[in-house]
Amino acid sequence: MEIIQSRRRFLAGLSAAGAASLVGVQQSLPSEPPPETTSVRRRAAAEPPPETTRIRLVRIPSICQAPQYVAEELLRSEGFTEVHYLQKEGTADIAPALASGEADLSAHFAAPLLLSLEAGDPIVILAGLHVGCFELFGTDRIQSIRDLKGKTVAVPALDSSRYVFLAAMTAYVGLDLHKDIHFVTHPGPESIRLLSEGKIDAYLGFPPEPQEMRERQIGHVVISSTVDRPWSQYFCCMLAWNREFVRTYPVATKRALRAILKAADFCASEPEQSAQYLVEQGYTRRYDHALQVIKGLPYGWRGYSAEDTLRFYALRLHEVGMLKSTPQKLLAQGTDWRFFSELKEELKT
Repeated sequence: MEIIQSRRRFLAGLSAAGAASLVGVQQSLPSEPPPETTSVRRRAAAEPPPETTRIRLVRIPSICQAPQYVAEELLRSEGFTEVHYLQKEGTADIAPALASGEADLSAHFAAPLLLSLEAGDPIVILAGLHVGCFELFGTDRIQSIRDLKGKTVAVPALDSSRYVFLAAMTAYVGLDLHKDIHFVTHPGPESIRLLSEGKIDAYLGFPPEPQEMRERQIGHVVISSTVDRPWSQYFCCMLAWNREFVRTYPVATKRALRAILKAADFCASEPEQSAQYLVEQGYTRRYDHALQVIKGLPYGWRGYSAEDTLRFYALRLHEVGMLKSTPQKLLAQGTDWRFFSELKEELKT
């Protein structure tokens, strides 16, 4: 009974926040939605139904992608009767899943997406999702990014999202990624243990790792992309689609994007309910960590520029030799802002 009541509260919260059309779940709500939600619902209802009723998203251990998970009911209200979350081990699996067509859409980090675009992967970026989420932890020997010179930094692999972000960060302060830093490869839990023992000097964590490290008092935060410039001025996660899905199913694409943007609004306005949903659905065990993440991240997709984000990271990665293409070329071949422009106007608050 408690689970049923919690689910009803969650759905009611979505309605109260103006975050859902809720066509398919109207009977479970305790009251009529506000007029602005009704207006949005009517516009959505006036659209053709999605060309496909199946949608497949990626699920990874990181909980900073909360809107993608919270959006499940919103996707159903947009006409998707089959909503599948494909379990993957980490961020390195996202781009291959999108490129192969195994997944239709996913949030993914901006910098690694640029590498996929240059590689010719059939992926298209449609919007930004949130700013921040990665945090660089170091020992007392590391007080700034420049202090990484001559030090040992752990990453899961030399093609991982963490490595790519570190490449951008070191380029920004003029360090030579290949000569100035000694990288070692270890899984996340092993890297955290090594940092606690002082056997490495730094590690870049994604939620819920930073929350766990602060709780255990492992290292200290050197850089937080949520609050420290310039990183806090750009999106961390973008919303990317399989290119063929967008070409074949434009209505479904817009409806799915609408659901996730509304879910981001809901996370921003109702962090407690969003965190509880993540726990109940098995995305994380710790409600307190989920709440810290959702409260701490700026899920304000309206206030930042996705284009500026991609240009910024493209220039940094070009400086370290990881990209050869110009930002203009990558934006032209790998982005499509049509759907976002329409929804930004539609979802004005």
